[in-house]
This record gives sequence, C-alpha cells and structure tokens, in this order.
Amino acid sequence: MPLAFSASQQLQLSVECEPAQLAAYLADEDRVVQALLDPSQLERLAPGHYRYTVTRLQVFQLQIQPVVELRTSGSPGRIELRASDCVLEGLGLVDDFQLRLDSWLEASARGLEGLATLEVRVSQPPLLRLIPAKVLEATGHSILAGILLGIKGRVGQQLLEDFDHWCAPSPGSALN
Repeated sequence: MPLAFSASQQLQLSVECEPAQLAAYLADEDRVVQALLDPSQLERLAPGHYRYTVTRLQVFQLQIQPVVELRTSGSPGRIELRASDCVLEGLGLVDDFQLRLDSWLEASARGLEGLATLEVRVSQPPLLRLIPAKVLEATGHSILAGILLGIKGRVGQQLLEDFDHWCAPSPGSALN
C-alpha cells in the first residue's frame, strides 16, 4: 500500500514599494523562479522549464534528495509553477513515487497572493517496513509542510528584496 501525504501553504503579503509594478515583475519568469527557489540548486532547461535539486532530506535513517522538473505558465499579473516530473535519489528500490506540485503567485491590489499544494505518493521503502505507515505519513506531512514554509519565507524575504531591486532605478538612468 502506498504512503500518501500532502501540505498546502497560502500566502497573503502586503507590498509597500511600487505594488502597481508587481504584475510586470511577475512576467519576468526566470527572475521570479530564481527568487522563489535557491538559484544554486536550480537549472534552467528551456524557457519555462527548470530542474530543481531539493536540499537533501533525512527521513529516519535514510537520506533522500528529490530532483524535480518544474514548468511555469502564467497570465498578466500571475505566475504558476507545477512539477512535471520528479526523481527521488537515495531510497534505492522504490516501486512507485509520484510528486505533485501546483502553485501560483498573483499580484493583487494589496500585494502578493498565492497558494502552493505539494502531494507525494510513494511505496514504503524496504528499510522502513517496520515503522507503522501512520508514523511515516505524519513525518511526510511534516517534511512537506517544512518545504512549503521555507519557500513562503523566501517569498517574504528574498522575492520582496529582489522586487525592490527590480523597481529601483539603475544608476545613470535618471535624466538630468
């Protein structure tokens, strides 16, 4: 029987500086994705297509590292990020592993709004067969919630800092 766990994180973030520019900023897909995720773990494969190597995770005695392919899409004032494929390194023989990520970030009159949902289904690894499924699922929920909370923190800090830099006039651009 596969294990299943999920987590969601909602975002409502007021933006003080130039909120009217948020829609244009969100259209700069590469910049936004690099501000949302750690650029040192991100590889651009093609326009709107990325590979992200998630920080190595410790699950009981196992170390795992998800490598996720992400695709972006959007409309004016909105960017969407979805997982299109995922490989789980470190578990050895796993019969099945499925990861689903659906997320969006949108400019609103108050600032930024967004939602991210992360779901995982995986067969129980042989090394963890003695641990009850409920314990593994609770651990999985906790790990996914932690990943989404980390991304939310990056939005609140790194993305807003990057937006401020994006809005700032470059030296010499002002007419005298």
